[in-house]
Amino acid sequence: MNDPLLRNALAEVQTDVDSRFDSLLPVPDDARARLYQAMRHAAIGGGKRLRPLLVHATARLFDVSREAAGRVAVALEAIHVYSLIHDDLPAMDDDDLRHGKATVHKAYDEATAVLAGDCLHALAFEVLADPATHPDPFVRAELVADLARASGPAGMAGGQAMDLAADGGSFDLGTVTRLQQMKTGALIAAAVEAGAILGRVAEDGRRSLRGYAHDLGLAFQIVDDLMDVEGDEELAGKKLRKDGEQGKETFVSLLGIERARAQSRLLVDQAIDHLRHYGREADLLRAIARYVIERDR
Repeated sequence: MNDPLLRNALAEVQTDVDSRFDSLLPVPDDARARLYQAMRHAAIGGGKRLRPLLVHATARLFDVSREAAGRVAVALEAIHVYSLIHDDLPAMDDDDLRHGKATVHKAYDEATAVLAGDCLHALAFEVLADPATHPDPFVRAELVADLARASGPAGMAGGQAMDLAADGGSFDLGTVTRLQQMKTGALIAAAVEAGAILGRVAEDGRRSLRGYAHDLGLAFQIVDDLMDVEGDEELAGKKLRKDGEQGKETFVSLLGIERARAQSRLLVDQAIDHLRHYGREADLLRAIARYVIERDR
């Protein structure tokens, strides 16, 4: 990561997210302690924090306060973390390692992992609905509704359901694209949308940002697929090459490595072009797009 703007912003966001989770999840002195410890295990430390960074980067276009953006960012990350806890379960992807440490069901147990994910899901909407996030109830309601859509059957959870049905390589490129737009892209899009909602940007004023998020989300997933084939498990902090072992079609299996890499670059160029009407205030969003295809984890 050579861009100092991106490097400094990411470090600030990572610190802020960890600090907010630490404050939101104090371990109680009762029988719930193990549950809170499991939530903290998953939420604090590790992870790219891409979605919180996108909330902050978009919010800064519209002079949104850092506190408001930080609260929304941690809510989106709570949804992302819950999804990873549940995805790692034996009933789903059955993974033992996440961000270089034991997955929650391995570090604790399956029942605690399910509950930890449930609680982080609930925490996200509790944070968004709190007047401390924004004084305008209509803004808070829109934040809640948009994140609910992005994380439900029309978004992330629906994409995961499609992914579970993908074993055996029966999906074509259009289906894989739709799957990934839902499973990965929906929450990335919600992060960008949240910054615009906080900035009270009208629907028609969000078109370019939605185009940016759409292309960024697809590029992100193509690079993930490339890393699954070519990446280093120690750097990734998780098991790789599972899709190939399970016979799942991916962007790489359908396009080949070189075409997939070229497509990811094209999508990043398109994402950046969507920001052409913005000035230097959008430089962080541009840097995030470039980082998506440069990352190694």
